[in-house]
Amino acid sequence: MTPILNLKSAILIFSWLVAFSAWLTACSPSKTNDTKFQQYYVQGEQLYVKHCSNCHQKDGAGLGRVFPPLNTSDYMEKNLEDVLCQMKYGKKGPINVNGVAYNMEMKGIISLTELEIAEIATYIYNTWSHQKGLIEIPTVEGALKKCGPE
Repeated sequence: MTPILNLKSAILIFSWLVAFSAWLTACSPSKTNDTKFQQYYVQGEQLYVKHCSNCHQKDGAGLGRVFPPLNTSDYMEKNLEDVLCQMKYGKKGPINVNGVAYNMEMKGIISLTELEIAEIATYIYNTWSHQKGLIEIPTVEGALKKCGPE
């Protein structure tokens, strides 16, 4: 009887699994051991799914030409304070993301606390193509002082 896998094949598969595991670890937000970051990230994901994913989708791809993507977004990269303000107060009027114009009103969620905004921001700014690190409450406070309901 011939074994299903010979030693050479088993070593090759094992090596591939180790390499794949290392790749997943390197690409995962859990690569940081910072407990605060982890707490913000996990809570932020839950808040994102609850409040944001209906329009921006769970994968951050947006919804056609109606709601802009977050997963790859030149607007997000250049406008952190605006993004923080928009979570709470919304956005009316046109916005340009990755060279595409969007003009659907974004409703803000006035009930979001500064902590919740920091958590959502930590999630969206460290998922998909983003690696910004922890978004702290003072950053949110500073942004919210500069803006208000439109």
